[in-house]
Amino acid sequence: MPYVIISTQVRLDIGPTVVGDEWSDPELMEYLDAALIKQLGNNYSAQWRTNDAPRVVLEKLELRGYKLAAMAGVGQTCIWTLHKEPSLKEKALSSSSSDAFESPKIEYKGDL
Repeated sequence: MPYVIISTQVRLDIGPTVVGDEWSDPELMEYLDAALIKQLGNNYSAQWRTNDAPRVVLEKLELRGYKLAAMAGVGQTCIWTLHKEPSLKEKALSSSSSDAFESPKIEYKGDL
């Protein structure tokens, strides 16, 4: 997974920090000391959350090869997007399998 999005609300000097959704890499989430949380009343997917401050999470991700791609603030929420170049092994695996994000090819017959 080349992208990670983390966010926090109100205070930047303490956690918790949201570090992923239910489809995030479990091994990376374990490295970030995150737990999978589903809040009552939240009809959306579960989130991986750590008690670490965003700065600590950003430093841990940098050690894993992630680089900051973008940052935004919306109201009292701060969001960081990080990117990691795929390893040679990951590139080989992705080139040998079909692209999950490839648009389907549609053939039209007749007039549109």
